Amino acid sequence: MDPIDPIPLSEPGLVVMDITGPDEATVQAAAAEVAARWATSATLKVRRIPGEPGVTARLFADIRRTSTP
Repeated sequence: MDPIDPIPLSEPGLVVMDITGPDEATVQAAAAEVAARWATSATLKVRRIPGEPGVTARLFADIRRTSTP
């Protein structure tokens, strides 16, 4: 898979994840699992690539900080 909009990160512990799944519900569930463990970006924008199966979403996480209940 080719990189999607590469983003330079300025410090260790910050990650960008592209989650790809067969449908939006699966991608949302995967993002919720990541968010349960680490501090993540709030909104997930799901996108479809014409002619390709599935959907993709980008998630930003700070793995130095745990999520807040």
